[in-house]
Amino acid sequence: MPDLRRIPIKKVGVKGVRYPVTVLDKANGVQHASATVDLFADLPHAFKGTHMSRFIEVFNEHRADLSMPKFMRMVEEIREALHAETAYATVRFPYFVEKTAPASGQKSVMAYDCAFSGRAWGGGKEFRVSVSVPVQTVCPCSKAISERGAHNQRGMVTVDVEVGHFFWIEDLIEALESSASCDVFTLLKREDEKLLTEKAYDNPRFVEDVVREATTRVRDMGLFRSFTVEAENQESIHAHSAYAFAEYPPAHESLEMVESDEDGED
Repeated sequence: MPDLRRIPIKKVGVKGVRYPVTVLDKANGVQHASATVDLFADLPHAFKGTHMSRFIEVFNEHRADLSMPKFMRMVEEIREALHAETAYATVRFPYFVEKTAPASGQKSVMAYDCAFSGRAWGGGKEFRVSVSVPVQTVCPCSKAISERGAHNQRGMVTVDVEVGHFFWIEDLIEALESSASCDVFTLLKREDEKLLTEKAYDNPRFVEDVVREATTRVRDMGLFRSFTVEAENQESIHAHSAYAFAEYPPAHESLEMVESDEDGED
């Protein structure tokens, strides 16, 4: 039965589905995770509703291999199954990496919040990956003006990249951790605490420094056409967080590139 209100719906589907998935792991081949999944498609104005079960049917067929090369194939199959112009998918999951403490050699596992998100339409597609990495920063101003010590904070750095080439999540994590005063660990001994505290103190970073350094490191990987970086530091002596955000390429550079292309066509 057709709908007569003539109102198209941009996104309709299932949201917040909890599902086990398998993703690629640089060290171990694959790893299993519990994901939260959103799956949508558009709905033309003449159609009464969508087929909710088909979203889950398609996703279930692909959940055993949600590697980057195959994620967009799943999104495209959703679009075809729903006879939609555009389909959308977001899969959020914790990604686990084993880390070794720098002095004691103790091993532990760190969890990083990750997400794959994709959009497919007739003749086009977009695939993005986001990774959030906890870090530590020491305030350069506090270090400069204090007679003893300096205040520090734990922060979160998040990068959202437009995927064009395959890459390992671990490499992106390393780039972000290296952008702060120091990375963080799940398990540390006293000798590790000493080493990391001194390392952070010798490497003070404002939140602006973290974002600029992360942008530089991700850009120099040479794998991403565009990306954004944001950092939020939970201040230890203020009742607010410090925040910074950057995008690559910067908006003015994107505009200049468009204008340059237009000039070249004349």
